[in-house]
Amino acid sequence: MPLAAVAVHEPAVPASVIDDLDLAIDRAAEALRREQRGDGHFAFDLEADATIPAEYVMLRHFLGEGHDAIENKIGAYLRRTQEAHGGWPLLRGGALNVSASVKAYAALRMIGDGADAPHMLRARDAILAAGGAAQSNVFTRTTLALFGMVPWRAVPAMPIEIMNAPSWFPFHIYRISYWARDTLVPLLVLMALKPRGANPRGVDIPELFVTPPERVRIWPKGNNQVGGWGVIFGALDKVLQAAEPYFPRGTRQSAIDKAVAFVRARLNGEDGLGAIYPAMANTVMMFRVLGVPDDHPDAVLARAAVDKLLAVKGEEAFCQPALSPVWDTALSAHALIEAGGGHAAAADRGLAWLKPLQVLDVKGDWAERRPDVRPGGWAFQYRNDHYPDLDDTAVVVMAMDRARSQSGEAGFDESIARAREWVVGLQSKNGGWAAFDADNTSTYLNYIPFADHGALLDPPTSDVTARVVSMLAQLGETPADSPAMKRGIDFLLAEQHPEGGWYGRWGFNYVYGTWSVLCALNAAGVPAEAAPVRRAVAWLLKIQNTDGGWGEDDKGYELDYKGYSPAPSTASQTAWAVIALMAAGEVDHPAVERGVAYLRATQMPDGFWPEELFTGTGFPRVFYLRYLGYPKFFPLWAMARYRNLKHSNSRTVMVGM
Repeated sequence: MPLAAVAVHEPAVPASVIDDLDLAIDRAAEALRREQRGDGHFAFDLEADATIPAEYVMLRHFLGEGHDAIENKIGAYLRRTQEAHGGWPLLRGGALNVSASVKAYAALRMIGDGADAPHMLRARDAILAAGGAAQSNVFTRTTLALFGMVPWRAVPAMPIEIMNAPSWFPFHIYRISYWARDTLVPLLVLMALKPRGANPRGVDIPELFVTPPERVRIWPKGNNQVGGWGVIFGALDKVLQAAEPYFPRGTRQSAIDKAVAFVRARLNGEDGLGAIYPAMANTVMMFRVLGVPDDHPDAVLARAAVDKLLAVKGEEAFCQPALSPVWDTALSAHALIEAGGGHAAAADRGLAWLKPLQVLDVKGDWAERRPDVRPGGWAFQYRNDHYPDLDDTAVVVMAMDRARSQSGEAGFDESIARAREWVVGLQSKNGGWAAFDADNTSTYLNYIPFADHGALLDPPTSDVTARVVSMLAQLGETPADSPAMKRGIDFLLAEQHPEGGWYGRWGFNYVYGTWSVLCALNAAGVPAEAAPVRRAVAWLLKIQNTDGGWGEDDKGYELDYKGYSPAPSTASQTAWAVIALMAAGEVDHPAVERGVAYLRATQMPDGFWPEELFTGTGFPRVFYLRYLGYPKFFPLWAMARYRNLKHSNSRTVMVGM
């Protein structure tokens, strides 16, 4: 019997409670449907910290572009998001982050804000109190070097000759994650040529340095540049810094040519290289530095991709790090299917939009590790053929499988089969799955000086592995007949934290990971009484807030994490916890009822939920995300799931997530 089979419904709680919940669910579903685009898809804004909007302004000034209304709107956004401490954080309400603050300050100076303006003086004082701009991370110092604000020796050496390295070489572009690869390749060209941006206002920021930048001799390292590997790579960097000017010109030019060819092969139309901002911006600068005319088709496409990321909201604007339409559409479809009734038709429209976006004819960079696997995944963005996402693919497949189970139609059969084939083909040797690659686990690379962000790799994670296990289970596989699923479950059980939860790589954090894994274990037939499930349930119950909700902040990502620390409740995290507990057989637990009550009580008149706090993760400890769609579909999903199970004579969740 397929997991998506429809359970028999029978009232199990007072009708007044169900009726009240029905109204809340319908209000949320109607609100979500109003957000659906004309062609059937959903796309919500994706907000990060001040870094990306500031970098967009700096890109314009690197190119020498004139001041315009967009800069004014970004300036308004940057001024509003400045915190009381004077700087800019990585997430709303957080502590000052030097790198984000330096970029925001520099961008405001370029927009026209005077260094003596009150808000700029507060920012300067806060940055200086934190050690000054010299404490910025590598990517920020690289950006400053492109304007001559710091010397190039402030940036660790990354010779463009890396492009000529054989595949067996310890550092090779296919040994690092896709996001690092696509960001780095055009950046290598810039680092080799060492250009200086146009900077039409002549902005410089010496006032942000405790010691003048040309006199700084020891630039900071990341928390991961320690131990034996840190010493080795640190010494190697010093050698490369001294030797790089003497590298043969012919070898250097051939490496530049390879880098340019790599970028051009992956330009990805108006969705841009890697469909992520840093890679796109570096591409635009690379073309300019190489003398490619602005009206050349490649340059036009590269710039259009960057501008496509702009989100204009009245008198403010910000630049998004990426667009998330496939993710938003797939998750919205799940929520609408759960809501049922006439709302399922909207899910069908979303799935019809998703179907042709499956990548079936491009063997992307993942094929370097798995050349014999046929493509079959979906990307996160509108288009990103070289980099489909296993997480998105599993979520899309489960939504399509639910739709076909309800309709009995076979329109998604081929899509689901190809996706399953691709996903299983990308299982890593340790049994887990990563987001984009298989066996991207050369951990020593996180110790190189350039990798101070500690996110150079894409190793298997609990949340993505759980999503794949959920998909396989929903498609009818079991640990007994599916070696891939069995290895995935073994990976998950080994990854459980002593507290009881699972680490969430792509969402905050143990609540997100635990939601993902408990759904997978339930779908795979692991009994609710099993010890790992009981430990996870006990942890979720323990951390529930007094208001009935759940919350978790970035402290869960601290390198010396000792245990959960309380955080304010959010709608999305509460929904994850409620869905997780229901997957673990706790539909009738008072904690679940209190969680649903929290969601009902915090729903706004428009049908949605307020959520200013960030609950999404780009890179732990470095870059966080606020998915504006999360408080629109996850709470709806949780409430509808609760109602459906309470109506049912069974308390078993019959789908993968």
